[in-house]
Amino acid sequence: MDVVLELTDTFIGDYAYAYALPARTPYDLLDNTNATTSQWEFKSANPYFTVQPSKYAYMSMWDRDNIYRQAITLFMVTWVFGFILYFVFASLSYLFVFDKRATEHPKYLKNQIWLEIKQATRSLPGMSALTTPFWLLEVNGFTKLYDTPAEGPGQWYELLQYPFFILFTDALIYLIHRGLHHPLVYKHLHKPHHKWIMPTPFASHAFHPVDGWAQSLPYHIFPMLFPLNKFASVGLFIFVNFWTIMIHDGEYVADSPVINGAACHTMHHLYFNYNYGQYTTLWDRLGSSYRKPDEDLFHKEKKMSEDQWRQQAHEMEKLVKEVEGEDDRTYDAPASKKNN
Repeated sequence: MDVVLELTDTFIGDYAYAYALPARTPYDLLDNTNATTSQWEFKSANPYFTVQPSKYAYMSMWDRDNIYRQAITLFMVTWVFGFILYFVFASLSYLFVFDKRATEHPKYLKNQIWLEIKQATRSLPGMSALTTPFWLLEVNGFTKLYDTPAEGPGQWYELLQYPFFILFTDALIYLIHRGLHHPLVYKHLHKPHHKWIMPTPFASHAFHPVDGWAQSLPYHIFPMLFPLNKFASVGLFIFVNFWTIMIHDGEYVADSPVINGAACHTMHHLYFNYNYGQYTTLWDRLGSSYRKPDEDLFHKEKKMSEDQWRQQAHEMEKLVKEVEGEDDRTYDAPASKKNN
């Protein structure tokens, strides 16, 4: 994240902070031609190429090493970039992948897409704020992130870090996600994400902010405990967000006993207490919470059949009473759909 912060400062932050918090003395206020510069010295965080800062990098009382400036910039980058990534790729997934017939499902909510976007938009600032302290630890050297393969454990690790990261974070997300389903926690934190019984890609980030942050903790814990190439870290952060969208896209491609794809995650949204894992079915199998997706979900003609929907709705209605009590969702009535 230090390279992302450096590039953001170079093209945006230096100008913004020089304007908002100029490094001026009382004498400079009398003479606008004289600009006081900071004593900060530039040292690139990027070992591969350097973008030299402009003069504005030296013209703020808050230089690039100021922790308050770093916190504000990292928060904004996480919020803005997170929203762009969410909205652009969820929209592309909805347009080109999501099966629109799912909107006819009896448990699809009235105005669901708008509600999903509204929930995600409201939650992203909170999730970004809670994530910012971890970025600060990273950019100030309090993790085991390294710059180049030569600084890592070895060339062998450059490939193994990816499956290692997936397995480690998958295990912790399983535990956290299952904990979020505890009766004392579920209604306060995780229920907003389970509002969507038949989710669309826009449900991918539609969490309570503390819920979304809690499930992201393993990604930040990993580089505190284990070495990780910092460029791999950024790539994995983007991948994690893509994967979150993909498991909500309703396109049941991965009929796999290992991969926890969209079909497995649909089982979780329909039936609540199954398939807590993020990437694999390993931890659900070990924790006796794995539920194999129905075979019909992998056949386009059958997955949207009325018989399939009736069976899903019937079982979901029984489970929602056990988990939540009264079902306070407002469903899109079939009659209104036929009129659209």
